[in-house]
Amino acid sequence: MDKSAFLLSLQSDNVPLHISSYAMALWFDAKGDWERAHEIIQNIDDRKAERIHAYLHRKEGDIINADYWYQRANAKRPSLTLDEEWELLLGELL
Repeated sequence: MDKSAFLLSLQSDNVPLHISSYAMALWFDAKGDWERAHEIIQNIDDRKAERIHAYLHRKEGDIINADYWYQRANAKRPSLTLDEEWELLLGELL
């Protein structure tokens, strides 16, 4: 799935078929379901998941926890807006 198809899928109530768990977490986050996004991503143990996990905690406002996850992902908290960070993460996945 490319980025434009993913963005178009946000108009639907149904998660797109055959997308990765990473993309699914971002999809739920974009749909306003932070809890579901977090539930998906917290069960994956790799750098991509840790990076998304960091973003989710930053969005939640839990900066200490976010910084912990950024460190685990070997990344620094970006100086981007949350929307810009979401777009960056999506671009890296698709």
